[in-house]
Amino acid sequence: MTALATDTRGATPPGAAARPSLGARITRGLGGPLVRVILVLVGLFWLVPTIGLLISSLRSPDDMSASGWWTVFTKPSQLTFGSYQKLLENGDITHSLLNTVLITVPATVLVVVIGSLAGYAFAWMEFPGRDWWFLGVVSLLVVPVQVALIPIAELFGKIGLFGTILGVVLFHTGFGLPFAVFLLRNFFAEIPRELLEAARLDGAGELRLFARVVMPLGGPAIASLGIFQFLWVWNDMLVALVFTKSGTQPITVALQTQVRQFGNNIDVLAPGAFISMVIPLAVFFAFQRQFVSGVMAGAVK
Repeated sequence: MTALATDTRGATPPGAAARPSLGARITRGLGGPLVRVILVLVGLFWLVPTIGLLISSLRSPDDMSASGWWTVFTKPSQLTFGSYQKLLENGDITHSLLNTVLITVPATVLVVVIGSLAGYAFAWMEFPGRDWWFLGVVSLLVVPVQVALIPIAELFGKIGLFGTILGVVLFHTGFGLPFAVFLLRNFFAEIPRELLEAARLDGAGELRLFARVVMPLGGPAIASLGIFQFLWVWNDMLVALVFTKSGTQPITVALQTQVRQFGNNIDVLAPGAFISMVIPLAVFFAFQRQFVSGVMAGAVK
């Protein structure tokens, strides 16, 4: 009877709720209103440099040299669009912005299209040495960009591509494809085989199967790849410094040249830097839902 009493005393009484574990209590606390307020404050603190750059781009050079950007909250009359008007009159900056678009858009589209086709081929098409070819492509991920700059620059110089926009596009495409093939092949391989077999039984060829079945299902991963590639190419300066000349420089190199030649040209640098930053941010937020879906794909079933 003593042992029975001990067992009864140590057990949870019928109908009593079990006490949540420490991990469950911590998880429940992380969803509270205080944590949400803290996260909002952290997000606003992260946006302070962006807000400061925006306000600086809307102030005159005299105001920027006299006081900090935060004084605009007490003197809103400092705000003006004169710097943006001067920026539009600067041919070097506007031409470099066009060059950035001409470099970024083709480099992103080529990587997405070629990477999608190659990823589908490695995932669902049978051909000799498929796995070895895929390992070879994946091994290119470990090649640093800095190692290939000089050899490829010499090669482009011999074939007439050095200093051209096409040369920069080809370089970004070549170095973006290994990651694109690796990402999309692994994503396409998770597509149920039954869907592909059903489409083949209906008479669909490989191209139609790729366009009608694989591409719609792979939309989140393709969108994530496109965002990664767009941000990488748009913000690149190292490759552009090596492979471009004065007439083909993107916005990153043009702004750096303005700093070197006209150190006090802040009324052009501030709006140019803000435009260079806000465009990739707008692209990211426009495709944020697809990006999150692509990142989370495969995490749960």
